[in-house]
Amino acid sequence: MSEISVVRGVRLSAVSAGIKKNGALDLVLIELCEQAHCAAVFTQNAFCAAPVTVARDGLSKSAPRYLLVNSGNANAGTGGRGMADARACIEAVAHYADCEAEQVLPFSTGVIGELLPVDVIEAAIPALHGALVEGGWGAAAEGIMTTDTVPKSASRQIQIAGQRVVVSGIAKGSGMIRPDMATMLAYIATDAEIAAPLLQHCLTSAVAETFNSITVDGDTSTNDACVLIATGKSGAPLIDTAQSESYALLERAVYEVCRELAQAIVRDGEGATKFVTVRVSAGLDKQECRQVAYTVAHSPLVKTALFASDPNWGRILAAVGRAGVSALDVSKVSIRLGDLFVVRDGGLAADYREQAGVAAMVQNELVIDIALGRGTAQAEIWTCDLSYDYVRINAEYRS
Repeated sequence: MSEISVVRGVRLSAVSAGIKKNGALDLVLIELCEQAHCAAVFTQNAFCAAPVTVARDGLSKSAPRYLLVNSGNANAGTGGRGMADARACIEAVAHYADCEAEQVLPFSTGVIGELLPVDVIEAAIPALHGALVEGGWGAAAEGIMTTDTVPKSASRQIQIAGQRVVVSGIAKGSGMIRPDMATMLAYIATDAEIAAPLLQHCLTSAVAETFNSITVDGDTSTNDACVLIATGKSGAPLIDTAQSESYALLERAVYEVCRELAQAIVRDGEGATKFVTVRVSAGLDKQECRQVAYTVAHSPLVKTALFASDPNWGRILAAVGRAGVSALDVSKVSIRLGDLFVVRDGGLAADYREQAGVAAMVQNELVIDIALGRGTAQAEIWTCDLSYDYVRINAEYRS
């Protein structure tokens, strides 16, 4: 896990409440100082989990003071009982922390369709609250994990008006990853002082180019959430316009933290052995470039060829052709594996040799570069291969 810098105004803790069968950390509390405010994005899945609904509602009514996160149980597909359980948990935190229930936002990740063990969570709240520390980022990163093999964190430090400003974040995600807003769960904080509308804009723009540009298996979770916290504790002046140099510096730092976390999720994709960038250029617009990139990235045939280090370029070509690009002139399409041209002018490159293709595909990090020959737009998606272990991990998930 990357070394993570403390963010003034944020304290975190994690305990093993007994939600997970293996006794691992499974309950996290994040405390925000009174001046802090939050921006958030949530899953677009129609079957969104109960905590997503409750968190959205709370965020619209009050400035959050606490974020309560449990792993090992998604509290999704649980109907009215799930809503009541999510509220019971935040009410327990509110009672112990002496704040309003609406100031506590719930988040859950784990198995869908199982009832939340509310009594277990309630019993752990005193210990959880008592363990809050500024340096609790590492424990929190572990506490939100499910099938992740490693905790994920990232930090950046910048200077604004001579003051040190920190941006730090943690995330979890490994499978069920093709976000429609963010990753499965991500929590990012800064001690910058920034106007609330700009904070939301900063998060939304960063998410679009990072968490919303990754895919492991094409599945959008019921529980996806990404939160950006600003505490205002750095001492740097208020950022109140998007045209300022200060905003540009902060926006870049938030983007870099999100990018590092998003790529870490792909690298930790369930059973993944390769990190793959699918880059599409020369499109009419960014949307069609992303459409082509996702079609290639989601193809089981392409992903299994990647796992086998098999330069079966026909699979990539076929995916481009079925991506739904209107009036695509295939005679203008080219495809490269790294720097190696495989396809030129819609067909096998004359100088391509299979041995060179194998050498390109065997790399742990690979770029598939597709040029559509239609315009100047471009986009890239980060993905991984599909291995035997992906099937095993997901087949055994509930066992």
